[in-house]
Amino acid sequence: MDLSLSDEQQQIADSASIFLAEASAMPAVRTASESASGLDDALWRGMAELGWCGVHLPESAGGLGLGLVELVLLQEQLGRRLACGPFFDSVALAATALRELPGSALAQQWLERLAAGEAIGALALPADKAGTPRAIATPNALADAGWTLQGDWPQVGSAALADVLLLPAQTASGESLLFAVPADTPGLQVQPLVTLDATRRMAAVQARGVTLPAPCCIGRGAPLDGVLVRVQQLAAIALAAEQVGVAQQCLDLTLDYAAQRSQFDRTIASFQAVKHRCAQMLVAVESARSAVYGAACMADTAPDAATLLLQAAQARVAATEAAQFCAREAIQLHGGVGFTWEFDPHLYLRRAQASSQRLGAPPWWLEQVAEQLLDTPEETV
Repeated sequence: MDLSLSDEQQQIADSASIFLAEASAMPAVRTASESASGLDDALWRGMAELGWCGVHLPESAGGLGLGLVELVLLQEQLGRRLACGPFFDSVALAATALRELPGSALAQQWLERLAAGEAIGALALPADKAGTPRAIATPNALADAGWTLQGDWPQVGSAALADVLLLPAQTASGESLLFAVPADTPGLQVQPLVTLDATRRMAAVQARGVTLPAPCCIGRGAPLDGVLVRVQQLAAIALAAEQVGVAQQCLDLTLDYAAQRSQFDRTIASFQAVKHRCAQMLVAVESARSAVYGAACMADTAPDAATLLLQAAQARVAATEAAQFCAREAIQLHGGVGFTWEFDPHLYLRRAQASSQRLGAPPWWLEQVAEQLLDTPEETV
């Protein structure tokens, strides 16, 4: 597989890098992350005007009709600049889920709004198979065959910013359901959370006897289960690309600092030990980038479920390890100032640590791969 970028893809990456270097410079990141909402409104409007919100969505929904590779290129640059906005949650998660769900007019309407950047979406993925259902939906005959929703979703990315929340639930018999719930629905409560990474906001969502019309149920049953698994894997590749961006910027910050900091009348960049540690960071970044680009290329070829899981897991684990390693090394190689609020490495460490737990930590992904390999029958000669 040829993992080199086409001219058009390279232009997307370059233009995103140039735009975000100015629109999401660190002073703006710090200002937005310390605000009540955590949203950089100007940055979000700029991304919407550039068409980023619909980059991987079909043209029929107002998107650009490109693929996961192009989304990954944007995610990498967004991670590099710690962009304060709901791009990952609204575009890579919620919009991807709406794109994958067939046959719902309401889902199509929300997809078109998300693609244009006119609305923000948030998706709460369901608990694992062994977990207790967090939400129960019961038919409500008094509401024109609608539903009554009762439950909790403890951590939902960008939920406090969202115009629509995609909330999974189950019936009393265990059938899976997915609801598109407008944020202003009576009985729906969204409580922002204080988290490690202030550049990306999370919120707890509660539904207490929320009455929904029947069209709000946009997916159900086994087909929905398959869609949510696929969405989690595609979003994991996008999140891995963001982690590559975090790792790359940690390396860049370290190289810049090492070229300026002097000890014993020479810059620390000239010390062999520093060179070796920076080289290790570079190897981690490039290895993770190759895994992510490869996974994105494979995902755009519509692979089978087993192949997509392997690719997503490889990208997720490699990128998580690279982001955490490079963030720690950046702090160490900055010396004492690396721990201070005034310098940036700690912000990248926070993003690396927080992202490592989203969509399943690396051990969970390794377990999924192991289960799949163990369930695969051996080939007979």
